[in-house]
Amino acid sequence: MLSRLVSRGTGSVRVRALGVDRAGEVRLGRFLHNPRVTPGEMVEAARAHTLTRVTGRQVLVIQDTSSLRDRSNTTRRSLHLHAAIAVDAGTGSLLGLTDATFLHRSGGKRASTGTRPFAEKQSRRWLDTTIRAAALVQAGAASVTIVADREGDIYEEFALRPEAVALVIRAQQNRLLADGTLLSRCLDGVAELGRETIELPAGPGRRARTAIVALRARCVRIKAPKRAHPMPPTVPAEVAVWFVEAREVDPPAQAEPAHWLLLTTHPVPDLAAARRITAIYRQRWTIEQLFRTMKTKGFDIESSQVADGGPFENLATATLIAAVQVLQMVRERDGEAGQPLADAFDPADQPAMAAICASLEGKTARQKNPHPPDSMAWGSWICARLGGWNGYYGKPGPIVIHNGLLRLKTVLQGWNLRGIV
Repeated sequence: MLSRLVSRGTGSVRVRALGVDRAGEVRLGRFLHNPRVTPGEMVEAARAHTLTRVTGRQVLVIQDTSSLRDRSNTTRRSLHLHAAIAVDAGTGSLLGLTDATFLHRSGGKRASTGTRPFAEKQSRRWLDTTIRAAALVQAGAASVTIVADREGDIYEEFALRPEAVALVIRAQQNRLLADGTLLSRCLDGVAELGRETIELPAGPGRRARTAIVALRARCVRIKAPKRAHPMPPTVPAEVAVWFVEAREVDPPAQAEPAHWLLLTTHPVPDLAAARRITAIYRQRWTIEQLFRTMKTKGFDIESSQVADGGPFENLATATLIAAVQVLQMVRERDGEAGQPLADAFDPADQPAMAAICASLEGKTARQKNPHPPDSMAWGSWICARLGGWNGYYGKPGPIVIHNGLLRLKTVLQGWNLRGIV
């Protein structure tokens, strides 16, 4: 299943196309409908592989939620995927999947959100993922930091996190502080630590641009919010965190200024520390790229006609794992992280890939594969060339590498049939 998904590269995920022929379609259909096949087991296998890659690294565990099926207009039901990935904080390389869970939502629950205990809320997933991230420390990671956007700004996330796991979360709530003031006013009168220049990626209604942001920070104590359902006694009444503001200076005319308000458990006493926090938060874009690869910009899982329930969740999980593998190749095209070839390819295919590589190389230095043959970057270069990249004019993008991977799988299939025919 994973091999067929990855070899497809882009386009709608359909069982008939993945199976190639009728026999393959039947086999994949039985796999997806088999009650012994579960998303949890597939995620655990991918997670175990990720744990082998984190030793000695400063790891960011980036978590977010994305909609897969939304039928709220008719049935008031929707299906969402909450996923978490491990990223090397130093190189930005994608190490693998750490967690994934599906959320079934139906109308009518939002009104009772304030009266249900935290353990019964779907927002509990943020803390559950954070608690499970402590396993990366046990696996040898030098440090682990959870990164999340506004939806992860939950008091229990700060109050009940494992001590070995740090947090960088974009603030959503204007929280009450222990001194009686509000979070939104706590930086009044606080001097700038300094400024930095950052690259803002394109977003809805915004073009990519370079921005200069002013940085301020201070340590605060946030109070536990008052809720209709009392908090357990294990939840402390106050939590100390650092509050970091990054506000764009002199934005372009008619452009909305970039303004990040970040809560973190990392100390932020000076400009260098503040820059580290904004650098960590900017890595959150990686999970957005992953969801784009899964959805309309890649595998187009949303258009799949596989039945709701177990079969679709199994297919979506396999697609998520395949999307991680493809995105790893795209991000490792420069070889910065030194990831091995075996992270994305079958080592048995290396002789065939070496022959293909030799046929693709040109006479100039820029048309030679500059990477070691046991590296993932070496395989990414081959896929880029097969996808139409000529070695010049910038770096190959995900569509090019996807298309090249599809061609590579076809060539490898023919290569492996040589001993049969």
